[in-house]
Amino acid sequence: MNLELLQNPLWMSYALPVLVLLAGLELLLLRRRARRQPEAGLNYDWRETAASLAVALGQRLSGMLTALLIGPVYAAAWTLRLWEAPLDQVWTWALLFVGVEFIYYWQHRAGHEVRWFWASHSVHHSVTHYNLSAAYRLGWTAGLSGQALFYLPLAVLGFHPAAIFAMLGLNLLYQFGLHTTLVPKLGVLEAVLNTPSHHRVHHASNLEYLDANYGGVLIVFDRWFGTWRPERDDVVPVYGLVTPLRSHNPLVIALREWAWLLRDVLQAQGWRQRLHYLVKPPGWPGATTRDLRQQTAAPAQQATHSVATLSLTTTRSFS
Repeated sequence: MNLELLQNPLWMSYALPVLVLLAGLELLLLRRRARRQPEAGLNYDWRETAASLAVALGQRLSGMLTALLIGPVYAAAWTLRLWEAPLDQVWTWALLFVGVEFIYYWQHRAGHEVRWFWASHSVHHSVTHYNLSAAYRLGWTAGLSGQALFYLPLAVLGFHPAAIFAMLGLNLLYQFGLHTTLVPKLGVLEAVLNTPSHHRVHHASNLEYLDANYGGVLIVFDRWFGTWRPERDDVVPVYGLVTPLRSHNPLVIALREWAWLLRDVLQAQGWRQRLHYLVKPPGWPGATTRDLRQQTAAPAQQATHSVATLSLTTTRSFS
């Protein structure tokens, strides 16, 4: 394996123009579907798509700064490696794939369940029209907030940092194709792979779908750790944030959640509450996903209990 190729980021620099081109081709297919199936709609907003491209360009610039900051950290971790995985062996790349996928699951889950990380990741979920252009709407501060450090253990275990980020890049490229409504469920592949159907659930803001399907290429870790939810025929995904973002200004898109987090931290009563605002899930206190589901379930459980009580009373009255 040529390490110079992996260490040179130019091969990934061409990705964005290709992805934009593919998003344009998808638009043609969406228009064709809209003509044949008017009820499906176009599912496209030019302003939102343009904003996503502007955010993507900003993310490229912030990514360069992130590389300058975390590069020395990974270089230091590499000097502490317990072993050096041979990059000319297939099994090395198989192990690295599983390792990156496993850590990506937890990094992605943290991006939803820890508000400090959600401040960056919410940018990706702010689109209200789910198409390929949503894939490259990525937060500017993900690396700066520490999410890039999740993969440090792999360097210490003996996987070269360049190989780690090459594998992560391929993982993310795979996910580009998941951001579409054109692909239906894929049969038996749904059991193992992260598919467009699984990822539609992930991007939905419906309470039934929130905080689910965190995998990158695979869906198996979601199944193992209880975060898998299937796309249901009776629940049409509603895309975007629970509190929708109405702006197409790239600065607002990239920084709104950070501004809200700063506001809550400054208004907090004491350092304990400030820390909770940083590390608790979005919506804390009282409006996290778990809170909302419990609030929704409570009336239903009360109604069920009332019906059961009435039935029991009626039965006893006739016995």
